[in-house]
Parts: sequence; C-alpha cells; structure tokens
Amino acid sequence: MIPDADAAEASFAKGPAPSNASIEAVRGPFAIVESTVSRASVSGFGGGDIYAPPDTGAGTFGAVVIAPGFTARRSSMAWLAPRLASQGFVVFNIDTLTTSDQPASRGRQLLAAADFLTQRSTVRARIDPSRVAVVGHSMGGGTLEAAQSRPQLQAAIPLTPWNLTKSFSRVTVPTLVIGAEADTIAPVRSHSQPFFQSLPAAPGKAFLELNGASHFAPNTPNTTIAKFSISWLKLFVDDDTRYRQFVCPGPGTGSAVQEYRATCDQFSQ
Repeated sequence: MIPDADAAEASFAKGPAPSNASIEAVRGPFAIVESTVSRASVSGFGGGDIYAPPDTGAGTFGAVVIAPGFTARRSSMAWLAPRLASQGFVVFNIDTLTTSDQPASRGRQLLAAADFLTQRSTVRARIDPSRVAVVGHSMGGGTLEAAQSRPQLQAAIPLTPWNLTKSFSRVTVPTLVIGAEADTIAPVRSHSQPFFQSLPAAPGKAFLELNGASHFAPNTPNTTIAKFSISWLKLFVDDDTRYRQFVCPGPGTGSAVQEYRATCDQFSQ
C-alpha cells in the first residue's frame, strides 16, 4: 500500500517501508505469477519469462527487462527476475536471438522486449509503460546501448558489463554500474569504471564494485546485487525516495563491497 496521500501524489511507492532486511530478502511483499513467451511468438528478441504481480490492486507497476550475457541463456538470470518482481515490478527475463549477440544487438533486443511487454503481452494492463528499466549481464552491457538510444527509460543496471565502446556520455538515464573486483573477462579498470566515468553526473549514476567477485557473480543468487538493484529501481522507476537511504551515501567497503561511488547531489530523486 502507498503509505500516505503525500507519497501517492509524489511517487508510485508500493509496499511497506523498506529496511535492510526487506531489500536483502529472497522474496518481497508481492505475490507473483510466471508466464512464458515463446521465441516463435515474438520478433526482435528470443522470448522469455514474465514475472508479475497477479493484479493491479496496488496500482500499475514499473517494468524491468533483463538480458543474459555472451553464450548464456535466460536461465543464468532466473534467480534475479522473481526477486525483483516480488518487490513490485513486472519483470521480463529474456533470451537473446543468439547466444553470441554483441552488446549493441542486445541493447536493441532489450528495447524490443520492453515494447512487447508494455504493448502486446498478456500483462500489459498491469504495467505503466512510461516506467521501464533495463538490466543486463556482461554483453548485456547492451543496457548502456539501450539507455543511450532510449532516454525515456527510467533506470539502467549493467552487471559486470563488457563493451568495446567505452564512452556513454550521451546517456541521460539513471545508471547503476555493478562491477566485480576479480573479473578477468571484463576487468573493472577497462570496462565498468570507464563506463561509469563517462556517464553524466545527472540525473544520477553509481558504481558498485563487488569485493573478490568474478565476472559470473550475477549468475547465482547474490544479495548485494539484488539489494542495490532493488533500491535503484525503486528510487528511479517508482520515484520512491524511501529507498534513497540505501544508495546515498551507499555502502562502505567491507566483505561484500570493494568500492562504491555515486553522484548523490545530482540525483533527480
């Protein structure tokens, strides 16, 4: 439920007041139902699984599209999709056209999937089509490509992203870049950090480096990835400022986090 009338006017806040425990939980407060979209029934991407609250009793929901990395299928991100959906989003975990598609292609496929989800899917009536975000692993760094070509997106989260393009200075979508300290495939110094540095400070950007983690950290349940992804999506897709506390000033260094930086003074929320 939206906590009060003022919040209802200012944001799309849903669910109880958040806590560290609530954003670390394997499941959030919303029941979800799963449906599958076959590859043969769509064009521009490879089909996928939709996770959505069963009704609009709490209002319509923001949408999140997730893409896997190079050589991977949607099963590699299947842990994250229902976890996000149960916090109050409609989440589409997709397959790409081929497992070898490059970042630019994956960016276009994320947008094709977003268009299908918001315009033609069986859950489209549960979605606010103006509030869409993209998430992607590795060459799913195509999230940056998607954000650059569609500034109407509300948030982007590249996970241990890889891309030969290093500058995304034209991105105006709030972006959380999550890198991994021990990543030898997309080392943070040549991928995540340059991506983050190239992004404009406003309307908001953050860089989180997972302590001791490998390139494949996003492919298995990871509380740190989930909690900060949830917070970023809630803040920028739902305009729910109750979640700002988790990303600004953000976590200190510790067993899970090697480094965190954010342009908090430039955040639009």
